[in-house]
Amino acid sequence: MTANIHTNNTDTNNMDTNKVRVLVVDDSALMRKLIPQMLDADQSIQVVGTAMDGTFCLKKIEELRPTVVTLDLQMPGMNGIDTLKEIMRRHPMPVIVVSSHSTEGASITLKALALGAFDFVAKPQDASGHMVETAKELIAKIKAAAVGKIVRPGILPGLAPRPEKISTAKSSPPPSRTVAIGISTGGPQALEFLLPQLPADFPGSILVVQHMPENFTDMFARRLDELCALRVKEARSGDTLQAGRVLVCPGNRHMKVKRLAIGDVVVLNDDERVNGHRPSVDVLFNSAAEEFGPQAIAVLMTGMGDDGAQGLGEVKKAGGMTIAQNEESCVVYGMPKAAVERGYARRVMALDVIAATLQALCGRNEGIGLSSGAGQTARAGR
Repeated sequence: MTANIHTNNTDTNNMDTNKVRVLVVDDSALMRKLIPQMLDADQSIQVVGTAMDGTFCLKKIEELRPTVVTLDLQMPGMNGIDTLKEIMRRHPMPVIVVSSHSTEGASITLKALALGAFDFVAKPQDASGHMVETAKELIAKIKAAAVGKIVRPGILPGLAPRPEKISTAKSSPPPSRTVAIGISTGGPQALEFLLPQLPADFPGSILVVQHMPENFTDMFARRLDELCALRVKEARSGDTLQAGRVLVCPGNRHMKVKRLAIGDVVVLNDDERVNGHRPSVDVLFNSAAEEFGPQAIAVLMTGMGDDGAQGLGEVKKAGGMTIAQNEESCVVYGMPKAAVERGYARRVMALDVIAATLQALCGRNEGIGLSSGAGQTARAGR
């Protein structure tokens, strides 16, 4: 995965290097007007052109040399997926997908992320009521894309053929430890790399907060389930924490854990946004620290902003293990950076060694060393 990430080095000859140059691609005349209007609110962004389909998009990339492309996926002629493939082949650059909220939209968006799209923004279902919110999100992601890394699609190294899943028996032992993962921009690609490396008999339970809107998380969990030996599902209130199972927090909900006499369970709620997010990584991490203390493992991975940094500090304070993904393997080094700078990460490591580390920490460490590979794992001070 690390080898497939490249810094955005778009040629900047004859262009205003002080502004992020954006090409807007959408078959809707309304969206070709609306998106530039949204972006005009930020002085550091310049919309250099629009295109109504994939063919025009590729021509305008040659002509205008944008820094970032916003791309609608459902277009006539050359559709968004084919356009994205050609962009990544001819002119690798950050692409922000502008997606519909529908099930079909979620499915095609996840495919686009796997093919190298930087991130996505869901079109507001109620344009009049959520336009300001959508504009703010789009502007933030365009700025992050301009300075972030491009994920080049390719065969991920070191992944064995997926073994059959192990069915859950009621008499199976409880998880050895609880692993809470917080992740945002670049998350789908990172999780599709990380989770398939864990075996079906992984003894820990995994909880994931991925910043993603509702209607997308269920589809994302299903996609991960197809790729992994682990069992992956979108979480529901009352779901028990089980060894070898991954629970993905639903979009627009917060997720906590609760220790009960009958077992450890997930509890979802609709409380106010935290750090501008619902779900929030801080909510999960704080809950894991409170309920599991030194048995908690918190992993903060690629993403914009600082959600999860405070919660990682709470897990550390409670005696749990705290891990931050390192800068070199992050698409956006925001959330992990915030935690590392505050001294909350006990370990800072590359994406490609996190799976082995989790196996060792959770008790399945035959033949696994925590420091396999010079320079791959750096320890942060306690």
